Amino acid sequence: MHFTLEVLPNTRQFFKKCLENESLEVLNVIPDGFNNNIVWNIGHTVVTQQLLAYKLSGLPMMISDTLVEKYQKGTKPESDLTQDEVNSIKALLFSTIEKTKEDYGNGLFKNYTEYTVSTTGNTLRNIDEAFQFALFHEGLHLGYVMALLRAIKS
Repeated sequence: MHFTLEVLPNTRQFFKKCLENESLEVLNVIPDGFNNNIVWNIGHTVVTQQLLAYKLSGLPMMISDTLVEKYQKGTKPESDLTQDEVNSIKALLFSTIEKTKEDYGNGLFKNYTEYTVSTTGNTLRNIDEAFQFALFHEGLHLGYVMALLRAIKS
């Protein structure tokens, strides 16, 4: 099994606990100096993993186009999320990773469209590089979530 796919559930566990332990109000707050809220950062990691792994491999994603439109790079929250929307994101945290593990093990990721990421300028050339970047990306957004929690609770 790809090491990254073993680590991603650990970052996702942090996100799950956050979604379960924080109030809907806290999850939706955008403090001064920030562009997004906690739940946007978590939804963004789910969407990005799907885009990097599935879309760039020419495979169908496990998420809706609507979710992509709300959480892809360059977006920001347009309104507060409902508890049902938060629950939907929470459900995707692990189901998407488990399916990705299965699909990787079954050799589905054969083709890959090269993509240069804006964050680092690196070009992803294959699924293994996409997984490595996804792990970096989720760690980055885990840091944002931690900073948001500190800003909201201080």
